[in-house]
Amino acid sequence: MSSFIIKGSRSRSVLLWQSYGIKIRSIISSFNSPAYTDSVLASVLTKSFKTTTAPSSFGSKSGEISHLNQKFGKFAYSWSNFVSSTRSLSSEAVAVATTCDGLTVERIIANQWPILDENESDWKSHAAAIAQSIQVIKKRLQWKKLLVRVKMLSVELNKPDLWNDPNHAGKISREHGSLMGKMKGVMTFERELLEHIDMLKLAKEENDSELESETLKAMMDMRRVSKEKELEALLSAENDPCSCYIEVQAGAGGTESNDWASMVMEMYKEWAQRRKYSVTVVDEAPGELAGIKRATIKVNGEYAYGYAKAEVGVHRLVRISPFDSGKRRHTSFAAVAVIPILGDGSTRVQINDSDLRVERFRSGGAGGQHANTTDSAVRIIHIPTGITATCQNERSQHMNKASAMAVLQSRLDQLEMARQTAMNAQHTQSLTEISWGNQIRTYVLHPYRMVKDLRTNYEVSDPDSVLEGDLDGFILSFLSSSLDKDNDV
Repeated sequence: MSSFIIKGSRSRSVLLWQSYGIKIRSIISSFNSPAYTDSVLASVLTKSFKTTTAPSSFGSKSGEISHLNQKFGKFAYSWSNFVSSTRSLSSEAVAVATTCDGLTVERIIANQWPILDENESDWKSHAAAIAQSIQVIKKRLQWKKLLVRVKMLSVELNKPDLWNDPNHAGKISREHGSLMGKMKGVMTFERELLEHIDMLKLAKEENDSELESETLKAMMDMRRVSKEKELEALLSAENDPCSCYIEVQAGAGGTESNDWASMVMEMYKEWAQRRKYSVTVVDEAPGELAGIKRATIKVNGEYAYGYAKAEVGVHRLVRISPFDSGKRRHTSFAAVAVIPILGDGSTRVQINDSDLRVERFRSGGAGGQHANTTDSAVRIIHIPTGITATCQNERSQHMNKASAMAVLQSRLDQLEMARQTAMNAQHTQSLTEISWGNQIRTYVLHPYRMVKDLRTNYEVSDPDSVLEGDLDGFILSFLSSSLDKDNDV
């Protein structure tokens, strides 16, 4: 009897050889690197196991698979099948990964193995939990639609005249690469689970407690990683990886609402800092007595827009007003808009200088010696749409104009995306009325203390932590519910 298993992992592959009761294990580092061609692998096998004949290739041709199967048993076919499927992800059909005895992720789920605590030493429990995570990830990625889209993009990439339009070709190429990366990530993770199951079963057959323990630990690690991958799958939209602008605008109510808008803006600054994002104040219009009438910040960081988009809408505060001598309870509103900053020059709207009106005025607020003595603040109006962008926080008029133009470009891009997807409400100019009945979240500080998201019913009883930037629970709850509601695998 002769057989082998190659167990792929992130950093190395384990080769287990079994022949007449004698087992030899060796580590082949960076197994998946281009340097390890089929002929090189065959040479390694020949030298490692001192066989008189060795497989000439690890390719997917039927003759080669047959030769491998004769020489190394059913494990060879499983590995060759996986190599074949990963090398042809762009083809019309994607091979379904299986264990040596035909077990797939779908069958693991159908078996309904009980899912126990992570610390339990039950491999079926870990396998069921990982398989369930893979199913969730595929659902969030809209797996069937993703496969169809990859096929369409592959056809586009093979057209001989594609690069006649470099901008279009670049967009197609980037999208194809992004989707292929997601596909490979899921398929590799799925294959890794099934390889662990193969390895575990073989370890049990051979009474190899060391190998069984190592494989079980690897499955436990996979289970923890699978939860992280579930969260990553929440952010699969085109613009989710972008940085963003967050805009806060006070509702009706004067000083009370201005103060609440200032609290909301501080909440987002704290949230961004918790996530290690950089924050820059782009524009701020202070209230007459306290707070702000409106403000815009730029949040730089990977997936800033993907997370922050969950905050778009009206936020309502209920509290005893610090500005009311009668200590009465007041309700205040503030609206939040989030705009992606498209990377690599992927602007959707071309701005003509003739469509702009530039106004210069003196900066307001607590400035330095120079800020409030010259007309350094800039307001740019896009005449066709009426959209404006203002910046007064930089030290020179030139820098303020550049920042205002960047904001205007992002606002126009967002408006175009909203028009194309019939979601104009995501833009500042098309926010719903900032009043009763339109809020997405309520913050109650009196007579009880609670923050509740009205879209998902997610709530916490510690509003102070929320106002200090602890928003991830609300954001992830909303993203999960919005994606899991209608998507099919």
